[in-house]
Amino acid sequence: MNAGGFMNGWPPLKDTLKEDRPLLARARQCLREVFGYSSFRPLQEECILSVLKKQDTLLLMPTGGGKSLCYQIPALIFPGLTVVVSPLIALMQDQVDQLKAWGVEAEVLNSSLSLEAYRMNQLLVRAGRVKVLFLAPETLMKEDVLNLLEEAVVDFLVIDEAHCISEWGHDFRPEYRQLAAVRERFPQAVCLAVTATATPRVREDIVRSLRFSKARQMVASFNRPNLFYEVLPKQRPLAQVIDVLKRFAGQSGIIYCFSRRQVDDLTRHLRQAGYHALPYHAGLGDAVRRRHQQRFIRDDVPIMVATIAFGMGINKPNVRFVIHYDIPRNIESYYQETGRAGRDGLPAHCLLLFGYGDIRKVRFFIDQKEDKQERRVALGHLDAMVAYAETRQCRRKPLLGYFGETFAQERCGVCDNCARPRQEEVDLTPPARKFLACVARTGQRFGAKHVIDVLRGSRCQKVLQYEHQDLDVYAIGRDVSARAWQFFLRQFLEKGLLRKEEEFGVLKLTPRAVAVLKNQEKVMGYAPPAERKEAGRPKGDVEERTYDETLLRRLKAKRKALADQQGVPPYVIFSDKSLIDMASRRPRDLMEFARVFGVGQKKLEVYGRVFLEVLAQ
Repeated sequence: MNAGGFMNGWPPLKDTLKEDRPLLARARQCLREVFGYSSFRPLQEECILSVLKKQDTLLLMPTGGGKSLCYQIPALIFPGLTVVVSPLIALMQDQVDQLKAWGVEAEVLNSSLSLEAYRMNQLLVRAGRVKVLFLAPETLMKEDVLNLLEEAVVDFLVIDEAHCISEWGHDFRPEYRQLAAVRERFPQAVCLAVTATATPRVREDIVRSLRFSKARQMVASFNRPNLFYEVLPKQRPLAQVIDVLKRFAGQSGIIYCFSRRQVDDLTRHLRQAGYHALPYHAGLGDAVRRRHQQRFIRDDVPIMVATIAFGMGINKPNVRFVIHYDIPRNIESYYQETGRAGRDGLPAHCLLLFGYGDIRKVRFFIDQKEDKQERRVALGHLDAMVAYAETRQCRRKPLLGYFGETFAQERCGVCDNCARPRQEEVDLTPPARKFLACVARTGQRFGAKHVIDVLRGSRCQKVLQYEHQDLDVYAIGRDVSARAWQFFLRQFLEKGLLRKEEEFGVLKLTPRAVAVLKNQEKVMGYAPPAERKEAGRPKGDVEERTYDETLLRRLKAKRKALADQQGVPPYVIFSDKSLIDMASRRPRDLMEFARVFGVGQKKLEVYGRVFLEVLAQ
């Protein structure tokens, strides 16, 4: 059974409405002949049909879920022009290259073009030689561009990254608010708004801002079953990063850091350790950033160490891991950044290194905001992120729950909390009473580090300054490691025994804590792990297949050589998923090669014989 739920990829046409059958038949023909795919993913077919029936539609689909096909296929079926509005200038040319590789006439208009190239693309639009035109929102607002589009017949308007419209989103862009007025210039054009991240409140804002009168909202599951989510206490961050790099030797990955300085320092340390890594942050010049991004996209360099400035517009499908060296500011950013892993549907790993010191850094920057409402919203976002990091339940529950989706399974099997054997709960009342008593005896004025220092009998300056070495709780927990106390603390917070003040992370007792201290209530929970066990592996959306690793390396080498000749990223030629399918099937002629995943008519003509030669060798 495939993702669409039908043995042969599609339901019988007789099961659909009579008037919809010709539209669906054409969509399925495009999918097979142009893009080389045998079946739609969930919601793709419904969204495409909605657009073809000229119904304004809002589509929420996770990164890697196949949003692009939802406008590419209607663009090929509509007789007129499709306009795609996106803030991701870095991604536009990449999307154009991919469409051209499939034989689709596509061009771009934005500030990255030379004057000559800009005018040439305008001429192509006037001549009717463009099916899909990508525009930045600020380009679309120009009167000469609007006049150009009015000369053409615009059948379809696509608004990518639609969450940028909403002030409640994590990436609000004021110029997106003007898109509603632009829609009125093209009343005959159906509109599709697409995004990978939007809470219910943001969705309402998008529909209202675009003045969708009869909008259909389609929300795919936010679950990415091929991603393994893991959170580790941030203890030896460089060693923890290198541990992941060893597991994914030679494969592509992104490491996100909070600051430019951390990016530069970590890049230097990784290079000293023998890893080929490049930095990316706003402090580097535009030319340097573009060069580093190109080298990463084209598989010249496997590791990118970056601030959040990197990633919007990265369509690299074979990113096998994403590491957050510091805690992100909100769950939307975290979901979007981890979503850059495993876009090809193959297994990928997402690691967050979680340290309480990092929370203070984020809070410091939030405190710099002058607007009280902005500060309140930002603190709410951060609290949700911390709750995700501290949870002991399946990580998909709070992650998907943030976007209004209920994850029904008790255990997903592909996050750190679910992949390890289920632990028996033990009585944590003795360590809980020690910890709570220490919080009380130090006056409920300190954060976790100081409380643990007192418990463990530290002679550090701060303990001596407050004369806490004279308290009766001093050193009563010296037989427990600092790491184990942090492990206990996360459970005490989750169970509501303690609360943490937002501003400085000061620990306060709750009424339940008082009951525990009075021996009126027991605390059950989990003992600290003796050692970190190997986590499980995520499941991809392709069946397990056997193939020769040497053959796959040769296919990748041929792909890289072709990509370098053409000046495009390797995945424009074929995705890793296509090469794995190729190495598994070992087609012997063009007819068999046409059955490989992602091989449409154009790619069959251009690359079929080239790769058959490698397979024959």
